[in-house]
Amino acid sequence: MTVSFSRRASGGQASGTGGTCPPSPLAPAPPEAVASAALEALATVRDPELDTPITALGFVASCQVSGRGRAVVRLRLPTFYCAPNFSYLMAADSYDAVMGVPGITEAEVLLEDHFAADEINAGVAAQAGFVAAFNGEAAGELAELRAQFLRKAVMAGTDQVCRPLVDAGATPAELVNLTLGAIPATRELDRLRQRRQDLGLPADNSSYLLLDPATGERIPEPSVPLHLRKARVTQASIEANASICTGMFKARYPEHHP
Repeated sequence: MTVSFSRRASGGQASGTGGTCPPSPLAPAPPEAVASAALEALATVRDPELDTPITALGFVASCQVSGRGRAVVRLRLPTFYCAPNFSYLMAADSYDAVMGVPGITEAEVLLEDHFAADEINAGVAAQAGFVAAFNGEAAGELAELRAQFLRKAVMAGTDQVCRPLVDAGATPAELVNLTLGAIPATRELDRLRQRRQDLGLPADNSSYLLLDPATGERIPEPSVPLHLRKARVTQASIEANASICTGMFKARYPEHHP
């Protein structure tokens, strides 16, 4: 992954004593700093199926920022035929993330080496939405698809948080009464909180650990073992898909994976 910059020529003027004028406190940040912030913003964009940042997966080929604040982000995916709906979500989310960075005045997101790149790139540039981008070929927008993947992410996160508790001897009766605030802070717990917030589910300290991600209702004690099995299967499925996608990506772009 590379981050490159295009630097604007210095406009500093000499002062009457031969020194240079101090920079204005309102002077724009240098392109390097803006590009670094843009890359940090891209790290918040996740592959919806894998629930992993696109930066960690290597999907951001480059992020360039000019001195005038124009950002160009190039994305690439594991295969030429990656699902267009997943691909559109990542491209659109990348655009939104970069445009939220102070100092970015305009952005262009370019998906490369993909069969639907032209439609996706044009749709994201026009902020037209998925249906318009594919000229009516799509059945609907992607809000429900995003919600489906968030529900899976919540289930996978539930497994990551609950497995150590179960291994330590926690019973269904104990788990069903646990709140998020009663669990020691971990990266996995923080991640579960964030995914629940993204889905609109309770995520404060008083919220119960075990909730149905589709309804937000508390899981009853008799259903805890089945709920935990479903959570484990969901996490295992995401891990398997991540392994497959990572392998295909490395095979497609071996020069970036020595």
